[in-house]
Amino acid sequence: MTPPPPPPHRLARATATAFRALIAAAAATGIVIECVLGSVPLVLSFFTIWTNILVAAVFALSAARTWQRRPDAAPLWRGGVLLYILVTGLVFHLVLANPSSPFNVAAELSELSGAKAVANQLLHTVTPLGAVLDFLLLTAPRTLRPRHALQWLAYPLAYVTFALVRGALLAPGTKGRYPYPFVDVALYGYARVALNAAVLGLAFYALGLALVAADHFRRASPLVPAPEPVNRISSPAGGPLK
Repeated sequence: MTPPPPPPHRLARATATAFRALIAAAAATGIVIECVLGSVPLVLSFFTIWTNILVAAVFALSAARTWQRRPDAAPLWRGGVLLYILVTGLVFHLVLANPSSPFNVAAELSELSGAKAVANQLLHTVTPLGAVLDFLLLTAPRTLRPRHALQWLAYPLAYVTFALVRGALLAPGTKGRYPYPFVDVALYGYARVALNAAVLGLAFYALGLALVAADHFRRASPLVPAPEPVNRISSPAGGPLK
């Protein structure tokens, strides 16, 4: 006799757990490949790596909490990671990999092959798309708040500060002294870099507000894990019915 299918809420929970675990694994795999094939100090200087470390941590936590039937990670963290990895993907594809962009590194990207090319796609394409799909299909709506968009700016500000301090401490001509062309003080000077950072900060804030608005107006997907039904009948040995 064919066993009955699992209840919808259990199927949704299993789907969300597996998908979030895969996103965390994709981010972790890309990071490991980059660290094994490259210089670890240089690899850890990139915003992409910082952000994918956050993706791996937050999505692994979210997968575990979903499987354990516990509340998801806090909206501040979940929404922030979505914003950061979305910006990572957009900046890569629209700025760095775009031949018409003044900051493009398309020539360098064309030389990637093998495991390096796989890592590049995992970190810049797979994890951003996965995070967006998780937001649209597996996350309960109307949990993000406008104040989050301002709070989320702390992370890119911390990264820009790190990149500039690191570049100032390294000797001129050091490979990867400035990890991205738009923060390259040696090439553009502090005034231009400050302008670039301000433009990116405004883009972060605007995109953050857009995510909050999208979260407010979207409907819950049927795939969003629902709370487990509560059995209101006590154990036969535990006392009378409630």
